[in-house]
Amino acid sequence: MGEWNRYTAQTKIEELSELCRANYRIDPELYSKYDVKRGLRDINGKGVCAGLTNISQIIPGTEENGETKLGEGQLLFRGYHIEDLVNGFINDNRFGYEETVYLLLFGKLPNQQELSDFSALMRSLRTLPPSFTRDVIMKSPSEDMMNTLAKSVLALYSYDHNPNDTAIANVLRQCIQLIAQFPSIAVYGYQAYRYYKNDQSLFLHQPDPNLSAAENLLSMLRSDQKYTQLEAKILDLAMVLHAEHGGGNNSSFTVHVVSSSGTDTYSTMAAALGSLKGPKHGGANIKVVQMFDDMKERVNDWKDEEEVARYLRRLLHKDAFDHAGLIYGMGHAVYSKSDPRANVLRGFVEQLADEKQCHEEYALYAMVERLAPQIIAEERKIYKGVCANVDFYSGLVYRMLNLPNELFTPIFAVSRIAGWSAHRMEELLGASKIIRPAYRAVKDWETYQPISAR
Repeated sequence: MGEWNRYTAQTKIEELSELCRANYRIDPELYSKYDVKRGLRDINGKGVCAGLTNISQIIPGTEENGETKLGEGQLLFRGYHIEDLVNGFINDNRFGYEETVYLLLFGKLPNQQELSDFSALMRSLRTLPPSFTRDVIMKSPSEDMMNTLAKSVLALYSYDHNPNDTAIANVLRQCIQLIAQFPSIAVYGYQAYRYYKNDQSLFLHQPDPNLSAAENLLSMLRSDQKYTQLEAKILDLAMVLHAEHGGGNNSSFTVHVVSSSGTDTYSTMAAALGSLKGPKHGGANIKVVQMFDDMKERVNDWKDEEEVARYLRRLLHKDAFDHAGLIYGMGHAVYSKSDPRANVLRGFVEQLADEKQCHEEYALYAMVERLAPQIIAEERKIYKGVCANVDFYSGLVYRMLNLPNELFTPIFAVSRIAGWSAHRMEELLGASKIIRPAYRAVKDWETYQPISAR
C-alpha cells in the first residue's frame, strides 16, 4: 500500500468513526435498570454525595424535617452568606476579591493587617518568569484563551524549582502564585491572539503593584489603561461571585479527582481549565450574549412582550439561534427559585447600564428574566422551578465593560482558581484514597476468533 495522504487518512478516520457509533452506544434503559445516576445526579437533579467540604455550601431552598424545600437559593463561602460578604466590602468602598481569596484559602476572614499583608504577597507574585511571555505565550498563540491558560500553566511547571512536592506549604505557594498570575496570562494570551491572528496592534502592560486584581485586569487589557471605578468594582464583584461554587461543580470535582492521584498542582489546574472550558460549564455566559445578539436582530420591538415571548418559544422549539432548544442563562442544576449570585449582580448591572447608556438592553434582559420561567413551565415538564443563573447577567456585564468574547470564560477561570486552590488543599489534607467510582459493564461476553477466521 502506498503512502497515505491527509485526504485518504481523513476518509479512513470517518469510516472508522462509524464503528465507534455502533459499538459505544449503551441502551438508556439500562441506566434505570441498574439505578445508575447519570451525571452523578438522581432523577430529580439532586447530586450524588461524593465527599465532604468546609469550603462552600449551596442551598437550593430551606430545610424542613430533614428535607430540602424549593425556595430562594443560598450560597455560603466558609459559612458566610455571599450577600453578607459582598455588602461588607461594598459598604466599606473597597475591593473584595483578595479578601475572598484569603477566606477561601484559610477559612477565616482576615483583619486589616492580615488582608494588607496577603494583598502585598499576591502583588509580589504577579510578575511572570523572565522571558515567559515571549517564549510561551507569544509563540503559537491560540484563538481560545482557555487553551492558552492551560498551556501556560503546564509550562510554569518547568519554571518551578520544586514542582512535584505536594507538601501543603509548597502547594499553597504554587496556588497563590497562580492566582496572582492568571490575569496577566489571560490578557497577554488575548493580546498575542489579536496581534498574530487579527493583525491588530500589540501592547503589553506590566501589572501595577498598587492595583487590585480587577483593576489590573482592566488596565492591562486596555491600550490607554483607563477605567472607571464603577467598572473595576463591578468586575471585582463578578470575580467574587465566580470564585467558588461548591465541590460538586464539574471543574472543582475535577480538582478533587486529579489531586487524589497525588499529581502536581500545575497538572491539576490544567485539568480544571479543560473542564471549565466546556460550554456546559464555563462557556455558558458567551452563549447568553450570543443568544441576545440573535434576539436583538430578529425582534423588531424590544419592548413588545408578545414578540419577545414568541422568540423565547421559538428557542425552546429549536427554531431560533443555535437550535439547541435552550434559553441560555435560565435554569441551574441546584437552584430553582433564585440564584443568589444573579440576585447580587442584578442591581449592580443596572448601575453599569446607567453609566454605559445601555438602558434598553438591560430592560430587554430584565424582561426575558421575567418571561422565561413562565414560558419554560408552559412548554416543558420540569421537576423544579427555573430562575436566571449568574451567567445570565455576567455576560452582559462583560459586554458593557467592552471585554472581548474570547476572555469571558478565562475571566471565570481567573476568578475560580481561588476555589480550585482551596479544593486542592482540602483533598490533599483531608483524603487518603484515590477517587475511583465504579462503572458496571453491560457488554455481552464474546468468543475469541483467530484473525484468519474473522
